[in-house]
Amino acid sequence: MLTINPKEISIPQLHAYMLSSIAPRPIALASTIDKDGNINLSPFSFFNAFGSNPATLIFSPARRVRDNTTKHTLENVLEVPEVVINAVNYEMVQQTSLSSVEFPQGVNEFTKAGFTPLASQLVKPFRVKESPVQFECRVVEVKAIGDQGGAANLIICEIVLMHISDSVLNAQSRIDQHKIDLVARLGGDYYVRASGNALFAVHKPNTKPAIGIDQLPDAIRQSKVLTGNNLGQLGNAEHLPGKEELAEIHIEADIQDLRERFYNDAESLEYHRHLLAKEYLDAGNVLAGWKVLLAVITD
Repeated sequence: MLTINPKEISIPQLHAYMLSSIAPRPIALASTIDKDGNINLSPFSFFNAFGSNPATLIFSPARRVRDNTTKHTLENVLEVPEVVINAVNYEMVQQTSLSSVEFPQGVNEFTKAGFTPLASQLVKPFRVKESPVQFECRVVEVKAIGDQGGAANLIICEIVLMHISDSVLNAQSRIDQHKIDLVARLGGDYYVRASGNALFAVHKPNTKPAIGIDQLPDAIRQSKVLTGNNLGQLGNAEHLPGKEELAEIHIEADIQDLRERFYNDAESLEYHRHLLAKEYLDAGNVLAGWKVLLAVITD
């Protein structure tokens, strides 16, 4: 394993390692305005949501590594402490990238990138019409973390108004993750598209108790077939499933087939049952996985 002390490598090298491993990162397409009314638009991937009461977003226009200069976005919010953060989806990713070009101060990136400005309702900076979600924000605080190249400038924002395109809503007026088709930044020139086969669901435990991986039967926990993900699925159960729960899962034919194929080879039988359980778990059918695995133990 490569071990790195941040103090012992160059800032550009450290920057590259961080961006390639702390990813994917959502993109804030930030619209700001200076005291003279000049507008600016620029994307930032040092960005995320940090709370909902109050609704808090933070992004960071870091000091440039190469020459330790600051960005127009930072200078603008220090003059006019307001910003519109626009979500970025696949349909606008190339235009968003274009808006990141370091145009001279006063150049309108809306025009350069071909975006349509929309007047905001509660803040001065404009919204991006093409963005599926637009957050009008008040800047609560700007916190400089350092004064050297690469240092962060945390722009802490409170959302005062949100605008969500009808095109990304489902019948329940919730955002459909497939429809919104968001993109995010990786390292180098790479992005990721958060839709289609890239999306998958993971059951969220919330407040319900879980037995945990440490409480799984040894034959399951020490499996040579099941992955950490599979064990996590099983450990998320509130309890070992009982006979009544398992009776609702009708996979007896699959289990019996394995018994007949490996009736005189206990080691192979257990191995192939774990393979079958893994297939069910990978498909999201946790109870079926449990039924196969508990059959391994009780035979």
